[in-house]
Amino acid sequence: GARTPAPAGPGGAADTGPWKVASASATASTTLSEPPRRTQENRTRTTVLGLPSSPMEKSAASTEPQGPRPVLGRESVQVPDDQDFRSFRSECETEVGWNLTYSKAGVSVWVQAMEMDRTLHKIKCRMECRDVPAETLYDVLHDIEYRKKWDSNVIETFDIARLTVNADVGYYSWRCPKPLKNRDVITLRSWLPMGTDYIIMNYSVKHPKYPPRKDLVRAVSIQTGYLIQSTGPKSCVITYLAQVDPKGSLPKWVVNKSSQFLAPKAMKKMYKACVKYPEWKQKHQPHFKPWLHPEQSPLPSLALSELSVQHADSLENIDESAVAESREDRVGGAGGEGSDDDTSLT
Repeated sequence: GARTPAPAGPGGAADTGPWKVASASATASTTLSEPPRRTQENRTRTTVLGLPSSPMEKSAASTEPQGPRPVLGRESVQVPDDQDFRSFRSECETEVGWNLTYSKAGVSVWVQAMEMDRTLHKIKCRMECRDVPAETLYDVLHDIEYRKKWDSNVIETFDIARLTVNADVGYYSWRCPKPLKNRDVITLRSWLPMGTDYIIMNYSVKHPKYPPRKDLVRAVSIQTGYLIQSTGPKSCVITYLAQVDPKGSLPKWVVNKSSQFLAPKAMKKMYKACVKYPEWKQKHQPHFKPWLHPEQSPLPSLALSELSVQHADSLENIDESAVAESREDRVGGAGGEGSDDDTSLT
């Protein structure tokens, strides 16, 4: 579900797409005001993953420097550890260095342009969900079959293999605003429940059986993900953070449209999907939730050594900076988002 596109990155992915990415390095100097709450299950899971379960244990078990490992700097594929999740959460919560571009009806959008490379933008969306429990939203983001019902931007999405009890690798392709070319991505996704809060995040990897396709532009998720925070028994707040290299110099209208129109619309569409999810799930394998029960996963296991880090500079660069917005999209504002018809959710 949270495979990678996000609610509105420059690619227009409806909450799932490589537009969800966040730089862990930007939070190197930020400390969490409140450490993630842990449950016994979380402690067990961290131990199963071979990850230290406390900062003290970490310093004793490892000589690597403290501070977040930037995903961009990694030369080998690794499953994120507690420190990576903390860094991601911290960046979701801070507003320093972010420009608020949209705020209406419980949805806010921030944009941060990277100074070194103007094609790399970070986008952050936050939405209040008054009638949706945090655990329902977490299920919706994971449920790949349900995503095919509500995400009108999805072209194709599937899970490829399992890496650990809380990490897998998968494929996602999505429609971009016309007349841009459609994109796809292969990502390593990992997730972590923290008491009543949840994190799902991903970054791009290379899989030998799924090379770039000629009919799609392979994008790069530097880091994308969601922070879901419970605010009550039937309410929560979701923050979506994405930094993606869409492989191509995007025209300014795409970036503006993403933050002003596509991101809020995608968030609202996701909210509607969450409201209808419990009823849908009752009719579609109600007890099948491998993201909560790893023993249910039908995916084959894959060794991390089979994957490699996807660097943007190894992919073909598509310059679409001069592409003009099509007239019908400019007038109608559809922007590749599809209609608001929700009949597919019933």
